[in-house]
Amino acid sequence: MAILDILEFPDPILRTVAKPVQKVDDKIQRLIDNMLETMYEAQGIGLAATQVNVHRQVIVIDLSEQKDAPLVLINPSFEVLDDEAFDYQEGCLSVPGFFEEVSRPAHIKVKALGRDGKLFELVPDGLLAVCIQHEIDHLNGKLFVDHLSALKRNRIKQKIKKDRR
Repeated sequence: MAILDILEFPDPILRTVAKPVQKVDDKIQRLIDNMLETMYEAQGIGLAATQVNVHRQVIVIDLSEQKDAPLVLINPSFEVLDDEAFDYQEGCLSVPGFFEEVSRPAHIKVKALGRDGKLFELVPDGLLAVCIQHEIDHLNGKLFVDHLSALKRNRIKQKIKKDRR
């Protein structure tokens, strides 16, 4: 397994829309393993393939304390089940050091292929629902900062650029 480089905002590559996985083969299995190792090393709870410059619809998530319950979502999609919103202080491995409140649908239904390539459905709520939506945004070329005001987004961008100098 390998630790992959995580792209950071405002890198324009993060805006690339991921393509569906055609076949869950050994190459995808290696990508999943590498993404999990990268996510755990970075102390994150979710990672989308787009963040490691692989533009396929693959997400890994692990909300467990022991980091031993990985969830793999391949070609994920979701539908909103009701209008209730859930506000959460989101952070992102591609926007390190920043946390902002984002409002997302609280109840969703997710369809995806699992690591085994088989279709499954999930009806998450709370943090898992937020995390799945956050990572699906990455697959669509969006970041959590896109849910913020232009002023907040630009402040974050300027601070990151300043810190890199």
